[in-house]
Amino acid sequence: MMIGIPLGLITANATEWVMHKYVLHGMGKNKRSFWRFHLSEHHKNARKYDYIDPSYSRFPLGNHAQGKEAWALLGGCAIVTPLLPLAPFFVGTLYYSAWNYYSKHKKSHQDAEWAKQHIPWHYDHHMGPNPNANWCITKPWFDELMGTREVFYQQDHDSTLSADKVDTGSV
Repeated sequence: MMIGIPLGLITANATEWVMHKYVLHGMGKNKRSFWRFHLSEHHKNARKYDYIDPSYSRFPLGNHAQGKEAWALLGGCAIVTPLLPLAPFFVGTLYYSAWNYYSKHKKSHQDAEWAKQHIPWHYDHHMGPNPNANWCITKPWFDELMGTREVFYQQDHDSTLSADKVDTGSV
């Protein structure tokens, strides 16, 4: 049924939020965790290179932060594949969402200006003063719902970014 499309989009966005907050940041704080790469490689690169992560120029399925991200997305797709005969629109939307996530995340960390224009909530996650907010990548839906969207940089009228802190909120 076509209801699978909006359900897939909501599920994917919720999964982004949960995985980013509780797995990549929560479990990633443990220096022995498989998920440590997110903080020790990806966040470190984003801060060091002013949001750019040069690791995204590597082959996407290697043993590095972006490779592990790609493998996790492929694994997620494999997990939902048995549902395909029962819920093709739902599963198809999850496949699309995994591709969309990787594509947007990669593009944003190769082009900071694109990120500021298209996914500013993720730019805020890396470059704002609170890396424990703004968990979503593709759309800020679950950050808004869960109260974890914090705006640090705001577009001004000439399409450049103002570094004025707008709203820090609380998490």
